[in-house]
Amino acid sequence: MPGGLGLPVWVDDPDFDLAFHVRRSALPAPGTEEELLELVGRLLARQLDRSRPLWEVYLVEGLADGRFAVVTKTHHAMVDGLASMDIGAVLLDLTPQPRDTPGDDWRPAPEPSGLELAASAAAHALRRPRDVLDVAGRALTDVREAASVVGRTVEGVLAAGRSAATVRPVQPLNAATGQQRRYGMCRSALAEHRAVRKAHGGTVNDVVLAVVTGTLRRWLISRGEPLTADTAVRAMVPVSVRARARGGPAAGNSISAYLVDLPVAEDDPVVRLGVLRDAMEVHKRSGQAVGAANLMRLVGLAPPIVHSLGARLASQYSSNFYNVLVTNVPGPPRPLYAMGARMLDMFPVVPLGGGQAVAIGITSYDGGVHYGFTADRDALPDVDVLAGFVTDSLEELVALS
Repeated sequence: MPGGLGLPVWVDDPDFDLAFHVRRSALPAPGTEEELLELVGRLLARQLDRSRPLWEVYLVEGLADGRFAVVTKTHHAMVDGLASMDIGAVLLDLTPQPRDTPGDDWRPAPEPSGLELAASAAAHALRRPRDVLDVAGRALTDVREAASVVGRTVEGVLAAGRSAATVRPVQPLNAATGQQRRYGMCRSALAEHRAVRKAHGGTVNDVVLAVVTGTLRRWLISRGEPLTADTAVRAMVPVSVRARARGGPAAGNSISAYLVDLPVAEDDPVVRLGVLRDAMEVHKRSGQAVGAANLMRLVGLAPPIVHSLGARLASQYSSNFYNVLVTNVPGPPRPLYAMGARMLDMFPVVPLGGGQAVAIGITSYDGGVHYGFTADRDALPDVDVLAGFVTDSLEELVALS
């Protein structure tokens, strides 16, 4: 908005060029997965062009055994993890037989002028008091519910602040980072995660967190890091709070987050799982997730510059709140196809916050659980070693189930 009169709004790109966003690339022979990971790291290092719609898709040919890869990049302002899954479902087919694709007659809406944007912001500002009164009037019909929502939100913010005051940097995980990236990945079976859950209780997500904890423990030991009774790695664990409309699309970005201490110093993998299971249960019962939607209800009247400053500070000082991001997004349970080619694997790629050496994403797909590690190239040169420990950590839990 001109002069920061209001929050940004989405507009159609009048010069949209599909060829700019969908690109082809190829790996040198023999097209190993190591070469694919190197390419993914380079693609991640390139910032999205802010003058164009914030997404790109790369068709990567030349993988061994006649395979190819599709690498997507989308700014988190546009979609969250679940919404990206919905987009993938639209791009891919449910059967080997490709769908018919009717012609597209889309045309961009005229881009608003600066005067029109300013007028829209001014009109919204004039309407805002009425909006606030309307919301307040509806809230008065159920004072208890309104007070509960605000109370849980404030408690969540305060709990996050108290938690941030006690977080300790973990040297290999919190370091000065640059723009260059590495990427690592590991495949595993969903059936093994379910077997662990069945034997020890909790959820599959609890098992995933236990696998990540064991992975980080093994990696820290391999680096010679001392693990004491007080050693803990604090993870930020996003959770979806989207209420999907029946039959409607799930668009936008709607997440909350828990701060969870991963007990990397604990030697017994079953005890680690129990600690994480109990911690997640406490979070769920308290309802103190720091939710973006609830926060916006409290700070919706703040001027745009405050929102912008808050976003920058959150990125710059994210290592003061947590040591590593761990996000688990369920994917399609059945195989998907691209023009008749069956998709074999689906690996998540998540962004790094300021001072974060690695971010861990997990996605389930077609009976598999796929772990993806986005790392700073200089701060974490052994991301392949870290990813490799996923198998050992999972096998350790399976053996005791």
